[in-house]
Amino acid sequence: MHDDPVAESEGLLYFTDGSLAYAGRYLHHGFFHTHTHSFVEVAVVTGGSAIHHATTGREPLRRGDVVLLRPGAWHGYEECDRLELYNCCFSVELLHRELAWSREDALLGYLLWTGPYSMGRRGTLSFRLSGKALDECLTQLDGLDRLRAFPVSHHRGDIIGHLSVLLGNLARAAAETREGAEEPVGPAHPAVVRAMRLMEGRVAHDWTLTELAGHLHLTPGYLVRLFKAATGLPPMAYLARQRVEVAATLLLLGEEPIAQIGEQVGWGDPNYFARRFKAHFGMNPSSYRRKFTHRSVTITTNSAGNPGLRGFAT
Repeated sequence: MHDDPVAESEGLLYFTDGSLAYAGRYLHHGFFHTHTHSFVEVAVVTGGSAIHHATTGREPLRRGDVVLLRPGAWHGYEECDRLELYNCCFSVELLHRELAWSREDALLGYLLWTGPYSMGRRGTLSFRLSGKALDECLTQLDGLDRLRAFPVSHHRGDIIGHLSVLLGNLARAAAETREGAEEPVGPAHPAVVRAMRLMEGRVAHDWTLTELAGHLHLTPGYLVRLFKAATGLPPMAYLARQRVEVAATLLLLGEEPIAQIGEQVGWGDPNYFARRFKAHFGMNPSSYRRKFTHRSVTITTNSAGNPGLRGFAT
């Protein structure tokens, strides 16, 4: 039997080395505390109802609703009435490696890279699936769930295949239900993709718009127009969102002083770091660390020895 693909450190749920993705069904009752993750999570509602609580506020959930969360984004469920979820989680490493091409696709770029950041969503993207789209997604989720019983080394392509088809179905649904026809659908222009990679690769660097544009052999004004057309954000605003996401992981997985973490993501002024972090996650870095290193999703196993999510550690 393969090892569980997740582990827990300092109250944060994360993937172990070699893990790619997994999916599983869960049934929730009552109230589930807010928690966070170091991976990308997609929660598909297959039955029941609840109130979803996240940085963007509270919203009702019912069958067909989908919530996608970038790493570091926190959320929880309230008033759960037999809430049935099919959760799919995959690592940041997979997103930046096997799925790196997805940012060049307009629909997938919106779903995974820019949609959760645009329109003040703070790392969370919500949308609905039609009945047909839900059935198609369940087929792929079931495929991923079955693969949990087999070694990754023999089924890596199968895992990525099921996940890619699932994300394609989700991306089409997200594009169909996005708020406003004027909203961008994702970074397809090569210059935008390269700019994103440059900033993500050196988040602590003191980037300026002029320097970034120089790397791309573009004028600053033209780069801003391209970037905003593709992502809805200017380049420096996108960089700020990358910085807070990295900072959240460092706060939860490490023990470095908060001021040092601010320096590691490019914000040497502790007060400025605190303001930018709070603007994204709704709480300052110290409150975020205190809240989520003492309460998170815990691990159990089902009858087959596979991991499941249940409750929260306090």
